[in-house]
Amino acid sequence: MPINVTPIPTLDDRINDIRMRTARIINEEILPHEEELWRTRRSTNVTDEDRAASEKLRASIKSKVKDEGLWAPHLPLEYGGMGLDFLAHAYMNEILAYGVGAASLFGVVAPNSGNQSILVKYGTEEQKRKWLLPLIEGTMESGFSMTEPENAGSNPRSLKTTAVREGDEWVVNGHKWFTSNGIDADFFIVMCRAEDATGELGRSGQMVQIIVPTDTPGVTIVRGIGIWGSRSSDHCEVVYDDVRVPVDNALGQVGDGHRAAQDRLGAGRIFHCMNSIGQMWRAFDLMVERTLTREVHGGLLKDMQFTQGAIADSLMDVQSARLMTIDAAEKVDRADPQARTAISAIKVFVPAAYSRVADRAIQIWGAAGVSNDLPLAGMYLTARTLRLADGPDEVHRILMAKNVLRHYESGGTWNFSA
Repeated sequence: MPINVTPIPTLDDRINDIRMRTARIINEEILPHEEELWRTRRSTNVTDEDRAASEKLRASIKSKVKDEGLWAPHLPLEYGGMGLDFLAHAYMNEILAYGVGAASLFGVVAPNSGNQSILVKYGTEEQKRKWLLPLIEGTMESGFSMTEPENAGSNPRSLKTTAVREGDEWVVNGHKWFTSNGIDADFFIVMCRAEDATGELGRSGQMVQIIVPTDTPGVTIVRGIGIWGSRSSDHCEVVYDDVRVPVDNALGQVGDGHRAAQDRLGAGRIFHCMNSIGQMWRAFDLMVERTLTREVHGGLLKDMQFTQGAIADSLMDVQSARLMTIDAAEKVDRADPQARTAISAIKVFVPAAYSRVADRAIQIWGAAGVSNDLPLAGMYLTARTLRLADGPDEVHRILMAKNVLRHYESGGTWNFSA
């Protein structure tokens, strides 16, 4: 079923044009060919001819995306991207997410896209030449190495991986896991706590992100961590043992690490949520489509009241999640002081709503819903994972409450019309 996109009267012509052109590529070039595009990822019985055909098809679609001027919405114009603001990117993301794997065909591939954005903002000209441009050109892969097994990922300042400056080098020691793209990465961006030469930890804010090539002596990729029953994944456990890299590999200044992480994660939370909404939209369409054709107990599913309830509840979940996320994107674009609270709100609400919608769609499809013939099982696992990624629900709830209480304690009230 194609995604049904029409112009939104309240949006400017530029955003509507991006939405409509993106939807056209999704509907005409991606949805009809999903099995061919991703066969090599879904099946172990793949021939060299299958791989060549998939790669040729992906290259063809990427070429059409570039011809349409829809490549790399997260990058500035000077780096070959679209230079979109948060709102425009959010509206584009929900349409991209409707197609399985579609974002990668538009130049948005995590964690490379997030690392590209950080390098654009914090990188020196030499770092951009050496690391950013190859990432953009696709001749390099990267990973993001922040989370640690012994410390709370919800609090970046609790991280214990250290970077000690010795002359013209940083010496990095630590233990990370869930380092993204760890198998294929040519370099990691590693979140470290700066230490002085005596070994004393710096202040809590003295975090630094350091570029570490994965072939540097002392970097050990222990394993790809199995998730959701899989034997392995590209999220890796990594040990850094006296890893020496040039001082020039630090991104920004010592002390910028936490801010850079929040820049990355704050943007990522909005885009994750709009991705989730696109997936919810797809799950909703699949669910309704099934009710119109499936006969059970002498009638169509669409006429069963339990099914009608699932449709109604899912409609409310999709629409509520969508409007909350658009509101958060608008607040970020206009530097609204409530933006941080709005981001935490969608980070809690949207994955939960996504999980509910995917769950209902699976229930209505029955056994097919948990099969690999449909994308619903993957959606369900992704939704559950997002309740932990980029900060668990509990941390965001605490942040929201503290922000609201602080506002009232200072004599104000919460502005729900902002």
